[in-house]
Amino acid sequence: MSHTTRPFAAHAASKSSAASRHAPALHASGRRRSRRQAGVAAVEFALILPLLLLLIFGTVELGIALYDKAVITNASREGARAGIVLKSPKPTSADIKNVVQNYTSSFLVTFGTANTPTVTQTGQGGAFGTPLSVTVSYQYAGLGLGAMLSAVTGPITLTATTVMNNE
Repeated sequence: MSHTTRPFAAHAASKSSAASRHAPALHASGRRRSRRQAGVAAVEFALILPLLLLLIFGTVELGIALYDKAVITNASREGARAGIVLKSPKPTSADIKNVVQNYTSSFLVTFGTANTPTVTQTGQGGAFGTPLSVTVSYQYAGLGLGAMLSAVTGPITLTATTVMNNE
């Protein structure tokens, strides 16, 4: 029995010594592979980074544009509400325009541009039940991508209209 265990032990020892002889070579080639993989990862990252940044800044730009659209929608509603209330004397076009401009100057994101919203209204000072329409238009300048897109497509105009009946 001891005769059979000896060759087995020797065989096992030779396997472990063979494995230890090959371990440094595998380890060194493994390092070489990881350096190559790191280089490939850096190149892939360099290729994907501009697309990732474009996606992130595009999302921010779209969010700001939607926020500005909501602001001018609320401004047109505030202007229409100010124009239809029953009071004496009836609100004038200038009164409605002031309400809209005060609202937009407080909440509109303009990035320092001198763009002011254009306000048009019809039906102000009308009789009870007649409609009053207030339209607010704003040329969106954008942060960076919006300005580049405007150069290609022309100005981006956000418009909101609110119609309410005079009280």
